[in-house]
Amino acid sequence: MSTNAPAPLAERTPAAGRRVLHDWNPEDPDRWDPRTAWSTLWVTTLNLTLAFVIWYLPGALVPSLGTLTGWDLSESQSYWLLAMPGLTGGALRLVWMLLPPLMGTRRMLVLSSALMLIPFAGWAWVVTLPSQPSYGLLVALALAAGLGGGVFSGYMPSTSYFFPKRKQGTALALQAGLGNFGVSVVQLVVPWTIGFSMFGLAGQISVADDGTRSTLWLQNPGLVFLPFGVVGLVLAWTVLRSVPVRSNIRQQLDIFGNKHTWVMTVLYVMTFGMFSGLAGTFGMLLRTQFGAGTLTWVFLGAFVGSLARICWGPLCDRFGGGVWTVVSGVGMSASAVLVLWGQLTADGDPSFAVFMTGMVLIFFFAGIGNASTFKQMPTIFPARQAGGVIGWTAAIAAFGPFLFSMAFNYLSRPVVFGGVAAYALGCAVLAWYFYARPGAEARS
Repeated sequence: MSTNAPAPLAERTPAAGRRVLHDWNPEDPDRWDPRTAWSTLWVTTLNLTLAFVIWYLPGALVPSLGTLTGWDLSESQSYWLLAMPGLTGGALRLVWMLLPPLMGTRRMLVLSSALMLIPFAGWAWVVTLPSQPSYGLLVALALAAGLGGGVFSGYMPSTSYFFPKRKQGTALALQAGLGNFGVSVVQLVVPWTIGFSMFGLAGQISVADDGTRSTLWLQNPGLVFLPFGVVGLVLAWTVLRSVPVRSNIRQQLDIFGNKHTWVMTVLYVMTFGMFSGLAGTFGMLLRTQFGAGTLTWVFLGAFVGSLARICWGPLCDRFGGGVWTVVSGVGMSASAVLVLWGQLTADGDPSFAVFMTGMVLIFFFAGIGNASTFKQMPTIFPARQAGGVIGWTAAIAAFGPFLFSMAFNYLSRPVVFGGVAAYALGCAVLAWYFYARPGAEARS
């Protein structure tokens, strides 16, 4: 190496050094520090997992709220509460997608982590009230929980700045997949923790459909997760650094002149939009059709989808994302047809086994598609635009919980799952034409 060549970044930037890594280029081995990149990934992933926990905490609690004495939530009101985090999650992603180049990774993560403590504390408090508070307060807390969905569009593009393109498929799949585990974590933890007393606090009386009375401690999940939120905030403050990727809002909006921004938006709505929407409504679907006893299985869909997203990241790095997006669309369509078949052919009540099999398969193929699309976007777009496209597509797909809550509130289940099957199949054709077929204009 020439004596005038720069020293490796790790030597020039001590671990306790500057808040901004001015001399940073992941594509240049001498200007990329893998230790900094991976520590950034793990801290942001912890905070992203907690973000998904708070985003889906109302969805895990709401099915039980209507059973409390002194509370009177109709099924329609419950679906509206489930819809609110999806509404604000999508809207806030449109804001957070702009923040990484404006604020930098560290300041954005610290701000986001601090704000998320508010809905954690709010949901731990409101469920302890002896009678139902104003419905407006519940709506406000549900809207606040949407912050957990909004930050995704800042965290993921920011992480992409720290890794070379050859590693972004694996890095982003790990972050998004482990972050998505927050959905299954909250859906698994809530039914368990609400069943016993913690910290000597009083519980709430619940009345089942058959008149059976029991005691629930619905404040426990918020109290359990709140200390983890504080840890995430401290780690963001002490560990994270920012990289000098800077652009103003006008520069970031140039992604909308590229047709592939819109194609990838349609495809990501198929994968994450359906994943998030079905995960948010899964508990209500199970309770209203198969009884409250089946809620112990609600975590399974998001767990399988998140695991698939992690496992397929390296495969997408090796084989490209386009072909796996096609597989995702075909698989989701076939799985939705299975659920639809179970709904239409059942004598009386649909089969729980058929319903669960179809649903878990939808989540599985959605997880594959979430990994593949996040491999495609950094490949199709230059680095600065890729972050913006990731943020934009994620913002639109985050409306999934709102759209599916409204769909199940006003449409029949066969109509909804028929729409899922048709949309996913159309997306598979789209992905094949633009990204997977021989000679495609943007093979990825």
